[in-house]
Amino acid sequence: MSKGFLALILHAHLPFVRHTDGEGKLAEDWLYEAITETYIPLLNIMERLHKKGVNFRLTLNISPSLASMLDDELLQKRYLNHLENLIELSEKEIERNSNTPRVKKLAEMYNYLFKEARYVFHEKYKNNILKGFKKFQELNRLEIITSAATHGYLPLILTEKAVNAQVATGINTYERIFGQKPKGFWLPECAFKPGIDAILADKGIRYFISSTHGILYATPRPRYGVYSPVYTPNGVAAFGRDVETSKQVWSANEGYPGDFDYREFYRDIGFDLDYDYIKKYLPDGIRKHVGIKYHRITGKSDYKELYDPDRAREKAAEHAANFIFNRQHQIKYLSQVMDRKPVVVAPYDAELFGHWWFEGPQWLEFLLEKIHYDQEDFTTITPSEYLDLYPRNQVAMPAESSWGYKGYHEVWLNGSNDWVYRHLHEAELKMITLADKYNHLEDKDNIFYRALNQMARELLLAQSSDWAFIIKTNTMVEYAIMRTKKHLFNFRKLSNQVEGKNLDKDFLSNLEKSNNIFPEIDFKIYNQNINKGWDLKEGISG
Repeated sequence: MSKGFLALILHAHLPFVRHTDGEGKLAEDWLYEAITETYIPLLNIMERLHKKGVNFRLTLNISPSLASMLDDELLQKRYLNHLENLIELSEKEIERNSNTPRVKKLAEMYNYLFKEARYVFHEKYKNNILKGFKKFQELNRLEIITSAATHGYLPLILTEKAVNAQVATGINTYERIFGQKPKGFWLPECAFKPGIDAILADKGIRYFISSTHGILYATPRPRYGVYSPVYTPNGVAAFGRDVETSKQVWSANEGYPGDFDYREFYRDIGFDLDYDYIKKYLPDGIRKHVGIKYHRITGKSDYKELYDPDRAREKAAEHAANFIFNRQHQIKYLSQVMDRKPVVVAPYDAELFGHWWFEGPQWLEFLLEKIHYDQEDFTTITPSEYLDLYPRNQVAMPAESSWGYKGYHEVWLNGSNDWVYRHLHEAELKMITLADKYNHLEDKDNIFYRALNQMARELLLAQSSDWAFIIKTNTMVEYAIMRTKKHLFNFRKLSNQVEGKNLDKDFLSNLEKSNNIFPEIDFKIYNQNINKGWDLKEGISG
């Protein structure tokens, strides 16, 4: 009998990037890198573990914007072309390094990985890897949850109706793609403020994930800290992030990914090789990471030694064993002071595994296999399974919080990006006004109905938390500003045309083709009232 549980939760999200005008190739590469380096490796490890009979549980948030891109035929075709280019480049690298055996061996490794990705993506899942994740959900190995439509930062959205639109659109997208209702909800950036839970409850969501201090500073203070969920007064369970597991994996100084034997992310042939040789494989000819990296971290200096995959694999197995050792001691202690089995909640960005930390999928595979075969102190579990096991939990309201720097809203609201919000707030108020005014429309093919639906898409896309984050972190700032302004411009132009009853059909049609996210959207979602009369479910105790 296990003494407790580990809930591994991966958050897979990317902003919606789909350009029909040739712009944004560099940003589209975010998706292609993540598919090759994270999503396909995750599917492969689940396949191997399942065939071995390993009884594992994982929870995976696939954000609605990411799911929409993975489900898009244009982006699927572009990804295949991207893979073919990588395969060609890796074959050139094998030839170029024919006289340096160790580097040639690494080039052959990448060639194999790219060809494996092509097989899994194109032949196994017919260009749609969502089918793979859906398969493992049906096999009861994976619990897929959803998030806000475009990962909007919910506490900074002005009105309840606009928050509801983000939540409801995300849930509707999940239902369309996965054919069932989601049990859990990933709050974008784990950002919560009281009142959001009422909207989640209204939609039938059972639980969400909170930052550590969001639970620890809940009112009243939780008896079991983050090691058991609390129910909000509206009946939704909140699971708090565990500090220890976060530190072991995330910490820049103490976390596993910084080990000197692991692959060095920042040394990539997209920067290292002669420009004329590599430019064909760079989007718009701009130097970037192409995913072929020959060095290990080595140390904190610029000197880097060649990467040794066998040595790194051994280190991943060692780190998986260390993680289990620490969870055993943590859970043994917690089980002695709690009247129920504790749950250690370990949420991570999915892209850490494979993209940023090349050995991350290996570590995860070792971890899940060792948990199953090598110890009996704890097992993996999903949050909904824990709620099924322990339906009675303390009622407490989590504190306003996020998992960002300093724990609140500073990353998404500061001197670099605060100008965005007055425009976003003005747009959402206009959307609500027009949704109320045109609530009588019934014909969805009516051009005004279509225009209002596209306005809703443009507003949701402008609200993506990614743009404010990118502006703050000073990475692709020009692109983030362009996307924010472009969606707001589209929204305002459509709004003026609707109010002036003078619609530009070509302008609308072009937007519908390029920004085609959420085909099922209905602008009337901005006219919905929230059910405030949510009754606490039977079995919830104070």
